[in-house]
Amino acid sequence: MVGLSGSIYRHILEVARTLRFHANLPIEFWGECVLAAGYLINRLPSPVIENKSPYEMLYKKPPLYTHLRVFGCLCYAHSKETTGDKFAQRGIKCVFLGYAYTQKGWKVYDLEKQRHFISRDVKFIETIFPFKMVENNTGSTINYDREAKSGEKVQELDHYVHTLDDPPSYPATCEDIILTPSQASGDTLHMHTDNHASPSSQLDTHDTGPIDSISTPSPGDNPSRRGTRQRKPPTWHRDYDVQLNTVKINSSPVVNSHPSVESAISAAKEPSTFSEASRDPQWREAMSREIAALERSGTWRIQDLPSGKKAIFCKWVYKIKYKSDGSVERYKARLVVCGNRQVQGIDYSETFAPVAKMVTVRTILAVAASRHWELHQMDVDNAFLHGDLHEEVYMHLPPGYSASSPGKVCRLLRSLYGLRQAPRCWFSKLTGSLRAYGFCQSHADYSLFTLRRDDRILCVLIYVDDLLITGNDHDMIVAFKSFLAASFPVKDLGRMKYFLGIEVARNSTGIFLCQRKYVLDILAETGLTGARPVSFPMVQNHKLQSDTGPNFSDPDRYRRLVGKLIYLTLTRPDICYSVHILSQFMQCPKVAHWEAVLRVLRYLKSHPGQGILLRSDSPLTLTGFCDADWASCPVTRRSVTGYFVSLGQSPISWRTKKQATISRSSAEAEYRSMAALTCELIWLRNLLRCLGVVHPSPVQLYCDNQAALHIASNPVYHERTKHIELDCHFIRDHIQAGTISPSYTSTSEQPADMLTKALGASQFSYLLAKMDICDPHAPS
Repeated sequence: MVGLSGSIYRHILEVARTLRFHANLPIEFWGECVLAAGYLINRLPSPVIENKSPYEMLYKKPPLYTHLRVFGCLCYAHSKETTGDKFAQRGIKCVFLGYAYTQKGWKVYDLEKQRHFISRDVKFIETIFPFKMVENNTGSTINYDREAKSGEKVQELDHYVHTLDDPPSYPATCEDIILTPSQASGDTLHMHTDNHASPSSQLDTHDTGPIDSISTPSPGDNPSRRGTRQRKPPTWHRDYDVQLNTVKINSSPVVNSHPSVESAISAAKEPSTFSEASRDPQWREAMSREIAALERSGTWRIQDLPSGKKAIFCKWVYKIKYKSDGSVERYKARLVVCGNRQVQGIDYSETFAPVAKMVTVRTILAVAASRHWELHQMDVDNAFLHGDLHEEVYMHLPPGYSASSPGKVCRLLRSLYGLRQAPRCWFSKLTGSLRAYGFCQSHADYSLFTLRRDDRILCVLIYVDDLLITGNDHDMIVAFKSFLAASFPVKDLGRMKYFLGIEVARNSTGIFLCQRKYVLDILAETGLTGARPVSFPMVQNHKLQSDTGPNFSDPDRYRRLVGKLIYLTLTRPDICYSVHILSQFMQCPKVAHWEAVLRVLRYLKSHPGQGILLRSDSPLTLTGFCDADWASCPVTRRSVTGYFVSLGQSPISWRTKKQATISRSSAEAEYRSMAALTCELIWLRNLLRCLGVVHPSPVQLYCDNQAALHIASNPVYHERTKHIELDCHFIRDHIQAGTISPSYTSTSEQPADMLTKALGASQFSYLLAKMDICDPHAPS
């Protein structure tokens, strides 16, 4: 192994030296040479691995070479700085120094300002090497320190900058490359050229994730160009960026004379292995904090492994926590147990995760908006570590943890992240504390706890380690926060602004929920930030089938993207039906299915900040709408059920689901949808009762099928209805009891119609407004 590693190390150095000598770079840029050498070696075929490249062995596809450029050559990076001078140069003279690992683009060095940055809009002159020119002009290579010893800029650099004439435009012979995000798809961005450029090249980006960008139009061939006045970009352009300077981190371990090394490691990146993280002082500090927290809570006891017992492994998981504005909040290192090695009946018995229903979250927020309750958030630090572990579980020592004697293991005394029973242990611990304080656990949602004292009420909703606190008395909220801080190490996040990836904005009108940042991240990942938007998510009367056209080349990408869209339906009922259709082709997606996904993304592009508004002046009365699309599935001929529930004018519950059985008529399909909506309305009445809301009877239920309403209101026996399951007929009992009141509404006024079929643009927009789905970020 030593000989093999030495051979690889020698190979990298040989390539790095060749790159440096060919471009005549100063020694201070040795780090960039090494990184570029590694990038190239990983993409070169090797006879050791059957003439395949390491990149191909890892990603199962050959690498692309069209984005490669001559190392150390002269290049012009497009400048985004506006000086107000219309005749100022738009290109920055730079030296090409390799390829970015953390974002898309080329790494270049500004010769005038002596700084590293990454740009995706670069023009290369691969026959000119600036440092060779400096040596020829001055007779010796320059000392490329940022500052001279006297504190002034290096004179040789100034000499070089002024020896090159500033061209009025980019040379017609050099490649004119423009990155167009609208033509980018997934992990590969296509770089298009003009008529004088080489064939279109591609920037391979499997090593890094995509970034938001807007491309700058390339200059045309005609030197006389039509002038245009400068316009102030709209506010939504703030979400796009082409040229990003690297984010600086603690650079104390880096020698000042090696700015290239500092530039190469300065971008924030989440490590995937312990050896990678141990080289960064910030991650080492994060791991030290985690170990200290584990030892303070008495999570384990170091001892010998008993005979007949097996110890399970553990690993580190690294995550960069961001604030709501996108800046880095902290570096989080978490020690997790490999719970997939646990054996049921020996290492654990019962499992349960305390996850609140999202309908419950929206309902609580709607009640809080209507009754003007305060909304607070709290987060429990290392929540799973507070649960008591009753099973006998042994774990290997964590990576990097040194014990007093070798061969020791950890006997786990408390639950640890990764254990299958860890969520249940934590929930049992928290439930005991809340009950001791006086809370009652709701039977409508076991993650909801309420405390009543006379006419005052306090509600706590639990989502694993995130707590949503609301009520009508400020003193009760403050007292409970103090109790919780004395019981567990918690972080008081203050007023609710960001919960489970949902952005929460509140004013006198009400509470607005959206996932704008989540949508923009999805668009950036797929390269559709510059795509042309559409006004509705799915083409009307377009039936997707499982045997339509050729297979899609990357089914994992399809599944990952549809999974993200499913989470987006928490605040976007407008895409609920589209996502329902697309999720049926997870096993073997076709190209037509992928194109349908891209259309949904283009619809999201039109209004990324669209969401639901929970109005403060809304009465707390439930209203339900149900609909069904009879035999809409072209394969199984099963119908689709859709329902929509609002609390006053606030949307709180919606669903699209294929029915379990085949309906023989449209009336039967509508009748089954009425039964599904009745179940939801009865449950919501019980949930509101837990929140101190007494709902008046009956609850209005609207359907657009007269035959289904007749079947529900009259106990008729007919040849066409005798086969319907008995559980569907329970709606008759609730109608007779006066808890449900069915009524007719026309199809054009039926909001649930959007949840069962694809609609045209005008009807789709009308129902959106009727459901109180809006986008406050959109220009008025």
